[in-house]
This record gives sequence, structure tokens and C-alpha cells, in this order.
Amino acid sequence: MPNDLAIPLPAHAVANSLLLPTVIADAGEKAGKRFIEFLTATIRNANTREAYGRAIDGFFAWCERHRLTLTGIEPMHVAAYIEQLTQARSAPTVKQHLAAIRMCFDWLTSGGVMDFNPASSVRGPKHVIKQGKTPVLTADEAKLLLASIIPEKKNSGTGNGDGNAEEEEPSKPPTIAQLRDRALIAVMVFSFARVSAALAMKVEDYYTEGRRAWFRLHEKGGKRHKVPAHHNAEKYVDAYLDAAGIAGQKKTPLFCSIDTHRKLTDRPMDRNDALRMIKRRARAAGLSEDICCHTFRATGITAYLEGGGTIEHAQAIANHESPKTTKLYDRTSDQIDLDEIEKIGI
Repeated sequence: MPNDLAIPLPAHAVANSLLLPTVIADAGEKAGKRFIEFLTATIRNANTREAYGRAIDGFFAWCERHRLTLTGIEPMHVAAYIEQLTQARSAPTVKQHLAAIRMCFDWLTSGGVMDFNPASSVRGPKHVIKQGKTPVLTADEAKLLLASIIPEKKNSGTGNGDGNAEEEEPSKPPTIAQLRDRALIAVMVFSFARVSAALAMKVEDYYTEGRRAWFRLHEKGGKRHKVPAHHNAEKYVDAYLDAAGIAGQKKTPLFCSIDTHRKLTDRPMDRNDALRMIKRRARAAGLSEDICCHTFRATGITAYLEGGGTIEHAQAIANHESPKTTKLYDRTSDQIDLDEIEKIGI
């Protein structure tokens, strides 16, 4: 099999131009086919496929530099690579790389390409998380950000002297970008949605049952998760849909990209678009640019718990498998009460 064989991945896969690693290509056609099947058939999530593809490509490039053949790779080689990676990358990243390598070798072994999995006995760095590191906004900061996207009309400050109310300055109508951005942030805050789940929504995924509006989120693994729409999120999404004129286009992406003429396209926003937008909106509102797409999931969960919500219900809304995961987003205990410190009787 030629070394420049392009992996025929789907359009949403790692990259159409990704080349077959030399170590795999040199092992023969069966190994090459099995490797391609691993990336295309076993990993359904596009983001995971991209991350695992990069991790495996890095490992096999290392093997090539050390002149290792596929069947000559042993546990000590995998361990040496992981140890080297640990010196340069964070523990979570190293653990993800090891998981990708182990999963790839599992697939090659089950397909008869290799006799055993050389990564199965290798252990990654220890990493215990008790609290997430995602930047979180306070409830007031989240309100400020949402309000700053479309500022309210301001009074002119000039009365007419007869006791009537001051006149309002005429203001420009909100742009479609402003309405879209406010609606997207509101969906993430009030439904605890991941940015990928929100951006995967189509117009039909915002719907009404009885007298209540709902969001149907496209979660990991192809799962669909229904969340009641908070009244503020409902108001913002309705305003966006009315202005966009896409309420009846059920199969259209809910959050579309905008072209150079400031018009909506028929293509969904991607995560990079969303991140750049969030950084820009945060800067304009005078907030830290450290916030990211995931900030709003953590902000919503924290605000919910501060308002008296339970961790069990937060878990259900966030669609977490374990309450331990939900607890990582809970920042209600970040601020240590001064009264507790004053109990130190020295």
C-alpha cells in the first residue's frame, strides 16, 4: 500500500488530506484497511475522531523516527512515548492520547493485524479532578453580557418643561447578528447546553408542547436531550427567529453563520465562530476574555444551584451520567465565607 494513501474519511472527519502513517502503510494492505476502519467506523463523534486522529498520528510519527515496525512495538515503547509526552503536555491530554493509542491497538489486534495490544498494560499519569477549571460568570455578569449585546434605549436627558416624561433617543434596530448571538448564549446558559449541542440544533428543535417551549439538544453519541425553555431564553430565541424569518424552515440550522454582507447563510455556525463571537462580546461588555463557550454551561449550573436547585436536578438538565461530573461545574463553594475564617481563634 502506498505511503501517500489518503484516508477516505467523511467530510466531517479528521481531514480528507490525512495520510496513512508510514508504520501502518509498511505493515501491509490489511493493516492499512483496518486502520482506516478504526477511524471511520468505531468513532462516531466528529470531535473525538479529530482528537484521536491527531493523537495516533503523533504516536506513529514517533515510532517512525525510532524506526519501529508495527509488530515490533512493545509496551516499553508505548510507555517511553507516554513518559516523554508527560513532560510536555497536561495530564488530561496525555491520558486522552493513551486512550486513543490503546483503542487503536485494540482494533488492530481484534482484526488479526497484531498478536497483542502493547498499550494495554501502560498506565498514564494520575489525574484527579475535584473542581473544574472553566471560567464562570456570576449571575450579574451573565446578565450584563446578555444586556450589552443589545443595549436598551437611552433617554435623551432633555425634558420639554411641562412635566411630561423625557423623550427617548431614537436607536437603530438590533442586527441579526446581535439577536442570534444573544439567543445562542441564552440557550447555553439557561439549558446548560454544550456549544456543539446548541450549534447542532435545527429550527425544529425549538418547539412548543402544550403551553411550554422546549429545546431538543443534540448531545454526544447521537443522543437527543429535551430541556424546557427558560422564559428569558424563549424570549431571545423568539426575537431572533422573528427577525431572521426562518421560523417555518424546520430543517434549517437554528444558529446560522453570517456572510460578508451581514446576511444569514444556510450553514450552521461552527465552534470557532462561536468562540470568537463570545470573546468579542465579553470584551465589549468589559468582562474577562478568558471566558469560553463552556463558561455558560458552568455559569448556568452554578446560578441554578445558588438559586436553591439540587445537584440531582442539575445533573438531569445537563444530561450528565454522574453527579460527580455535574459537581465539577458547581462553583457555589468558591468563595470562602469570612465568618468561617474568623473562627480561627488565634
